[in-house]
Amino acid sequence: MGGCLSVSMSCDQMVNQVSKWLCLKGSYIHNLAENLVSLEKAMGVLKAKRDDVQGRVHREEFTAHRQRLAQVQVWLTSILDIENQYKDLLSTSKIELERLCMCGFCSRNLKLSYRYGKRVILVLREVESLTSQGEFDAVTEATPIPEVEELPTHPTIVGQETTLGRVWNRLTKDTVGIVGLHGMGGVGKTTLLTQINNKFSKTGEGFDMVIWVEVSRNASVRKIQESIAEKLGLVGKEWDEKNEKERALDIHNVLRRKKFVLLLDDIWEKVNLYAVGVPYPSTENGCKVVFTTRSHDVCGRMGVTYPIEVTCLDPDKAWDLFKKKVGENPLESHTDIPKLARKVADRCRGLPLALNVIGETMACKNTVQEWHLALDDLNSSAQEFSGMEDEILPILKYSYDNLKGEQAKSCFLYCCLLHRRFEKETLIEYWICEGFINENEGRERALKLGYAILGTLVRASLLEEDKYAPYLRIHDVVRDMGVWIASDLGKHKERCIVQADIGLLEMPKVKNWKDVRKMSLMGTSIEKISESPDCPELTTLLLEWNARLTTISGDFFWSMPRLLLLDLSWCPYLNGLPEQISRLSSLRCLDLARTEINRLPDGFQELKMLIHLNLEHTKVVSCDGISNLSRLRTLKLLGSEVWLDMRLMKELQLLEHLEYVSINIFSSLVGKLLLYDPRVGSCIQQINTVDRPEEESVQVFVLPASDTLRRIYIWNCGGREIEVVEKTPLNKSPTSPLCFSNLSHVQIGECDGLKDLTWLLFAPNLTSLYVLQSKQLEEIISKDKAATGGMNIPFQKLERLELINLPRLKRIYWSPLIFPCLKKIEVEKCPKLRKLPLSFESRVGGEDLLIKYRDDQWFKRVRWEDKAPDLALRQQQVVKQSQFPAVATVCVYYPSELSFCLDYSVLMVCLVCG
Repeated sequence: MGGCLSVSMSCDQMVNQVSKWLCLKGSYIHNLAENLVSLEKAMGVLKAKRDDVQGRVHREEFTAHRQRLAQVQVWLTSILDIENQYKDLLSTSKIELERLCMCGFCSRNLKLSYRYGKRVILVLREVESLTSQGEFDAVTEATPIPEVEELPTHPTIVGQETTLGRVWNRLTKDTVGIVGLHGMGGVGKTTLLTQINNKFSKTGEGFDMVIWVEVSRNASVRKIQESIAEKLGLVGKEWDEKNEKERALDIHNVLRRKKFVLLLDDIWEKVNLYAVGVPYPSTENGCKVVFTTRSHDVCGRMGVTYPIEVTCLDPDKAWDLFKKKVGENPLESHTDIPKLARKVADRCRGLPLALNVIGETMACKNTVQEWHLALDDLNSSAQEFSGMEDEILPILKYSYDNLKGEQAKSCFLYCCLLHRRFEKETLIEYWICEGFINENEGRERALKLGYAILGTLVRASLLEEDKYAPYLRIHDVVRDMGVWIASDLGKHKERCIVQADIGLLEMPKVKNWKDVRKMSLMGTSIEKISESPDCPELTTLLLEWNARLTTISGDFFWSMPRLLLLDLSWCPYLNGLPEQISRLSSLRCLDLARTEINRLPDGFQELKMLIHLNLEHTKVVSCDGISNLSRLRTLKLLGSEVWLDMRLMKELQLLEHLEYVSINIFSSLVGKLLLYDPRVGSCIQQINTVDRPEEESVQVFVLPASDTLRRIYIWNCGGREIEVVEKTPLNKSPTSPLCFSNLSHVQIGECDGLKDLTWLLFAPNLTSLYVLQSKQLEEIISKDKAATGGMNIPFQKLERLELINLPRLKRIYWSPLIFPCLKKIEVEKCPKLRKLPLSFESRVGGEDLLIKYRDDQWFKRVRWEDKAPDLALRQQQVVKQSQFPAVATVCVYYPSELSFCLDYSVLMVCLVCG
């Protein structure tokens, strides 16, 4: 028998199922028009929501440096896909609707209409689903920390290749954790730091991240933390509510796991890395901190042993930069313009900020007249030049504003009256005379304070120090800034008149002499001064380095009741002063050095307030009546025709406030006169001594020990040997061999009787030694004499050594010496000098040592007592360039790193040691 399967279903159920199936499938066709309308509306809603979300995403990505969430990106991508499907359906909708018949209940092609209608329903449901999914509480998240972000740089960068190489070389050393770049405002420190940042972006160098923080003035720990936190992705509501210590902990916890480089731009004071939360760079963690600052002091406080100075561009590089800013069109528009443009560029003195701003200003100047006018404006009143008062001077003024105290600010503004180069001690003496430094505590105290102020100004990058001479310089644009400040930011331009070094042929036209307080006409070409100005407020008048000045009328001094300082030095044709100078009742300083004046002016005894009188290298033969200047503290007679004798000594005894004298003394009288009156003898701090013709050359030159003697010039001492008398009233420590404890400068010439200078062992603080034309001199320090005296190691403070025309000189010292401070050695016509006593440890301070010479054959023969640097010296080649004279300079660098000593008057050899 076979089995039987029975399925039982009522007729109503079957009809119902069929009806449902037919309705569902039929709706794809007969509801097609309605479904298309619904799809179009739904698509519009979805697009609107998409636009809102997308706009929100773009705003957060652009302004907050965030990135979109992955789910948002998936949603946006899905919309793009469904939009393509919608467009595809829409493109055939007209054909599909026309295919319908029987009022839409049927189709001429049921199969095609059915498929199309089904697709419309499916897309509609997807659109509605995506719309419902488009509600996001957040659309972006913090971006992952990039290793380094490349920063935009100035399109014109010139002349920083060498410095960039030095910095990069320093950064690649494992032992260097912190690198400090210092220099004046506008010199290109930020540009250099940007190049360092971008160099990391190209090379990586194995660092996890490079963090750039713009610090600037008055920056707080909190502000620096915020900049670092943004880079680390720590920002947010929770972060904002934390205090500095909590923030520092968060930053530290992130950075201690990273090998990072922190770039701090424009810091004005020490940044406490621990307070910020930055792990201190070390050899172990391999991290680096690089910062820029205008202050050398900040480098020291940040623990930088060898800071790198960012200097102005050399003339050729400066010209290249200026040409790029000006462009070819103006320079080619007239044959005279390139020469004028050179002068304008030179006026910027290599300062990139000035070269950029002034170059841009001149980029549209195509006439010779415009360039002449620009040069005149820069020389006479720079603050009026376009761009100066808006873009250059305010930036430089930040350095002035950052000075602590009004004293330092006043002293700096005074520097802006002077030449580009000036002597330190002379400047301090002027400050004393002007009242910026109180002299009541004594000259020594005032000088110390003055040197401290100079140090502050140098370290603030407002003054520049000459490495090889005791001079300071001020940059022309910095001087312009100072004059601008002194004239109340240009509001009272005649309050401070500075027209120096511009070849002025006559006195400047001044509208209101009564407003003038300080006037500097240094380096001009004025022949006669005949004006009679009414100057009730004038306190300072500088006429130094006037190469043509011959006469000054008495009327000129008629109305200057408050004049404190009158400088007429280095006026080689000025041979007299009118008696009306006696009307300068407030005068405290009169400087007539290196003039042709042969006698003190009539009425000089009326200058009762005078404290400083400089007659050095004048023709003055007598100082009779000098005792009437009862307030006189400083009297300078060195190189004049005045010689110290008993008559002058007695006049000096009457000057109760006398503290400093420079004087000429015949060598046979040195011991007698210096010891005659210990008080006056201690005031004599600089002497120039020669033999009188009638003196016998076999006598001994007696030099009394003195704690106060600072400079000594010994000339033409015949056959004399120098004998030091240690126990004198001028030696405060007669039991100590250091009896010339303040002697810093010794110059000896034409002393044929000298065989050695072993007595210099008594001068432990000697900084400059010049020995010239002494035919019998065989050694500087005698080993035999030094052994018997039991003296200390010499030359520990020596900075400059010159040995010229010493035909028998064989040695300076018998064994290698460490010269911690030595900067320059010059040797000429010393054929028997075969060894220099330079130890390899010399110049450990990292600065360069200059060795100047003229004889190539001597250079080839000379050796160092220490063989290690001698070997390094031999490995270098002498660079010869035809435009230099027959003088060579060896630049020795400690520690090992390449830099350049730019001196266009010499031939250079660059030597890298260590």
